[in-house]
Amino acid sequence: MPQHRILLLEDEPAIADTLLYALGSEGFEVIHVTLVSDALAVFERRAPDLAILDVGVPDGNGFDVCRAIRKSSDLPIVFLTARGEEIDRILGLELGADDYVTKPFSPREVCARVKAILRRSGTKGMTGAPATARTGTMLQLDEAAQRIRCGGEPLALTRYEYGLLATLLKRPQRIFSRSELMALVWGDAPDTAERTVDAHIKLLRAKLRACGLEAELIQTHRNMGYSMQATR
Repeated sequence: MPQHRILLLEDEPAIADTLLYALGSEGFEVIHVTLVSDALAVFERRAPDLAILDVGVPDGNGFDVCRAIRKSSDLPIVFLTARGEEIDRILGLELGADDYVTKPFSPREVCARVKAILRRSGTKGMTGAPATARTGTMLQLDEAAQRIRCGGEPLALTRYEYGLLATLLKRPQRIFSRSELMALVWGDAPDTAERTVDAHIKLLRAKLRACGLEAELIQTHRNMGYSMQATR
């Protein structure tokens, strides 16, 4: 199989060297740049399979790169950030990032997350007889492949979008409170605020609408939480 190509935007030499070694040891081809302008040039010319973007670099930030990429591509994106503010993480996820890692971090954890994201975003068809949850005949959940299909086509979902939609799909009509969804989907990010759930519901509704489903398929229950409408 062809080697996965990773775009790494990171201006701190020590962090960049650690990631270059860890990702290289896992068989990835890593293209390292330190400037936004160079990252955009690599995206246009080298067609990476995933981008790891530092939030703060000398000529801008990773958010600028993410915005530019999202105008034309669903390229998987992971943010690296030293910031602790919740608003930064929410902004990154709302821009379409698949994951974020807060410094200091374990290079092995970054590699594990990169491999998981690439598996979810792969283009190979499902094999065997996957366990599925269905909403009507349009939405199909394949937990083994960590993928949700709409009308037979895989939805382009970030890590947390997938977790949130899968949770709702598996229990249609069951109302989940925000705190329940936080525990089930964001269990590895305990410092994330509950309003992140609302932001992701908004993004999911837009993606469901884009593939021809009703935005109201995910129902809001005031002062209670969210549920998935059961359809036939």
